[in-house]
Amino acid sequence: MKRPILTILLAALATMMFAGQPYFRATWVSTVANIDFPTKAAIGNYDQQKQDMVAMLDSFQAMHLNAIVFQVRPTADALYASELEPWSAWLTGKQGEAATYDPLEFVCQEAHKRGIDVHVWINPYRVTGGGSKIEDLASNHIYHKHPEWFLKYGTQWYFAPHLQETRDFLCAVVADLVTRYDIQAIHMDDYFYPYPVSGQDFPDAEAYAKDSRGFDNIGDWRRDNVNLAIEQVHNTINSIKPHVQFGISPFGIWRNKVNDPRGSETNGLQNYDQLYADILLWMEKGWIDYVVPQLYWEIGKKVADYEILAHWWAQHATDKCRVYIGMAPYHLGNPKAAAAWNEGNEICRQLRLNRTIEGITGECYFPANVLLKNHHNVADSLKQVFYPTYVSAPRK
Repeated sequence: MKRPILTILLAALATMMFAGQPYFRATWVSTVANIDFPTKAAIGNYDQQKQDMVAMLDSFQAMHLNAIVFQVRPTADALYASELEPWSAWLTGKQGEAATYDPLEFVCQEAHKRGIDVHVWINPYRVTGGGSKIEDLASNHIYHKHPEWFLKYGTQWYFAPHLQETRDFLCAVVADLVTRYDIQAIHMDDYFYPYPVSGQDFPDAEAYAKDSRGFDNIGDWRRDNVNLAIEQVHNTINSIKPHVQFGISPFGIWRNKVNDPRGSETNGLQNYDQLYADILLWMEKGWIDYVVPQLYWEIGKKVADYEILAHWWAQHATDKCRVYIGMAPYHLGNPKAAAAWNEGNEICRQLRLNRTIEGITGECYFPANVLLKNHHNVADSLKQVFYPTYVSAPRK
């Protein structure tokens, strides 16, 4: 079937706009709760896991993607051979039970054969989640050695963000990954201080009262705790392999304009105020090399309009920190989603918009399995229209 002339022109425009400039085309490969890899049927079946990963990478190559964001530390565990943290139960079936291969090493080898970069995705503070419980932690988990480093909030456990021991341990994990593996980036998503639990405050008021470090309110103190971690991770990476990037994929709203004149014309939860993540500061300081805001809303959404936010984030792109967009194909065809996700193809509408906004130099899709299932022909649209040829991923 012939493509409409507008689609052809848009594809040509995209090729001209980004000729000579690497464009990031990626997908998150989630391991927590076996969202993408390995499948639940392949837990503990390492031959099947390898076959599934090869098939997945072949599909990404066919879509002309040039990077994957592979989750290797979902809950202070490891989908790689680590002496610091136990093997992940999502991989082996039981936390601490050893696998017979190193998935990260395997992924690096197979991805690079296909011209696909590997960005290693770690969660800085989360210890339980995705159905895991504290009693499921392996005997060699750091929690059992230093329970004083951890806090419970809601039903989940976290490293205490205010502790230097937390930052040092996080950076030991990062140093191990950067030193031993041929990776192109360290990546963190939106889980810094946890999303608010109704009726509960994060249990660090006593620690703040004991050592406020001169901050007049607990919000600024919490933000500084995360700032210190981000800066230390940046310094750790640069001290080992300066060419390895550091990227963050935050919740899509930094601050609402009603609370800060620098904010966006939105009315939703805020990184700065609820998650204590001051993304703009990290961009301005050059502590991160790219940002991938999770703009998981449709064009025209009242409280968080994709178009407004895409323009807002793009305005903050610099030579030091690129802006890619985190996109949500998982909404496509979902009867519970807004009408836009069921009428036509909202992802294609958003991609066409991206091509008109200076400062946006890439996209990342969540989750990988939706691309593989080709919901609403989204994978076909990527490889035939928006990414018609392979372009290498951007490097430092």
